[in-house]
Amino acid sequence: MCGRYASFLPPEAIARLFRTAGALPNVAPSWNVAPSQQAMVVRRHPETGERHLDLLTWGLVPHWSKDLRAARRPINARAETAATSPMFRDAFARRRALIPAQAFYEWQRTGNGPKQPYAIARRDGETLAFAGLWEGWRSPEGEVLRSFAIIVTAANATMAPIHDRMPVIVEPPDRPLWLGEIEGDAASLLHPAAKNTLRVWPVSTPVNRPANNDADLLAPLVAP
Repeated sequence: MCGRYASFLPPEAIARLFRTAGALPNVAPSWNVAPSQQAMVVRRHPETGERHLDLLTWGLVPHWSKDLRAARRPINARAETAATSPMFRDAFARRRALIPAQAFYEWQRTGNGPKQPYAIARRDGETLAFAGLWEGWRSPEGEVLRSFAIIVTAANATMAPIHDRMPVIVEPPDRPLWLGEIEGDAASLLHPAAKNTLRVWPVSTPVNRPANNDADLLAPLVAP
């Protein structure tokens, strides 16, 4: 799964990288984005077709949900079922998105002891783009909540020693297809990252608490 990530580049930089149009969101850098928080999402505007960079809430609420308080709000969608699951299939068909990140975190179980956190980033230093889905939910009073989930798939060889799942990473040439800007089979992009795409390093346990949020969270763990 993917339950925490870092997104600390300013919106201006993300807009240039992903070639978005329109106003930019006002968001502070975060080294510990957690579920229920707002984060930057690149999505195709449903009316203009342009790429927009917007703040959406992590934890997808389907548009057909009746009661926001009872909604499940999943943070991840499985690649194997995202196109067919009642929870995600409408968003998969019409509202695919990219979630920019500079790194993400995963926890490895080591025997009976506490889990060891790891940070994962691109080996080439470029920004990650997770495959995502977004939804717009409207309350009876007209309040609109826009939310997203990150699609996860089987781990590649780099991730497998830590966890059996990883986020789907969309490479730059595939982003027009994923966003629906060109025709094609979007489901074909839901696969593990290629070998040697990622690097992994252990980090300290302060990342376990979402309240901890600074660049030191990505510092490599120094062995005692």
